[in-house]
Amino acid sequence: MSITEPLYDKLPDGTDVTILPFNSADEAPEELVQTIQDLLNDAIEGGQTYPQLKVLDRKGFLAYYFPNFVAVMVEGKVKNSKEWDSAKNQFLGCFYIKPNYVGRSSHICNAGFLVLPNLRGRKIGKTLGKNYLKLAPRLGYKYSVFNLVFETNQASVKIWDSLGFDRIGRIPRAGNLKGLGYVDAIMFGYDFTKEQTK
Repeated sequence: MSITEPLYDKLPDGTDVTILPFNSADEAPEELVQTIQDLLNDAIEGGQTYPQLKVLDRKGFLAYYFPNFVAVMVEGKVKNSKEWDSAKNQFLGCFYIKPNYVGRSSHICNAGFLVLPNLRGRKIGKTLGKNYLKLAPRLGYKYSVFNLVFETNQASVKIWDSLGFDRIGRIPRAGNLKGLGYVDAIMFGYDFTKEQTK
């Protein structure tokens, strides 16, 4: 399955935003792909949210973050990626959606979220999360698992709790984070089919 139509939403401060869908890196403008790669590598270097030890080159980035679907949130209302103008429609954040497991369990997805650090506090992450809950089922997924939400990432933990995710597990000493040492991770789950049974 693929998604071609953007979603439109508003941040709590009233700012109009567009969530642009990309079913592969080939669909995305090079400037946007580079922006996401730089943002992910900044998070990896920060050492407190993603588990990788070293920054990713282009091949590694595409294999990890862009093997399937990526949704990108930009400011304003944009009809499609060809109309996106980085000068007029600021990039705010993004997330990937990909299978968490293979084969018979590939209907369970995983996601990874990124928000520009200087824009935190505007509820961009929560708005991305709300739109993830709309897009993942449209891609055919039945359930979501977030494997490693480090408990020290309180902003992320707060988002998933507030959006109705279930805490389905805890992994002791799951990450040796920069400046923090070993911390536990919470596993979050969300059943997309529960919406269909209401």
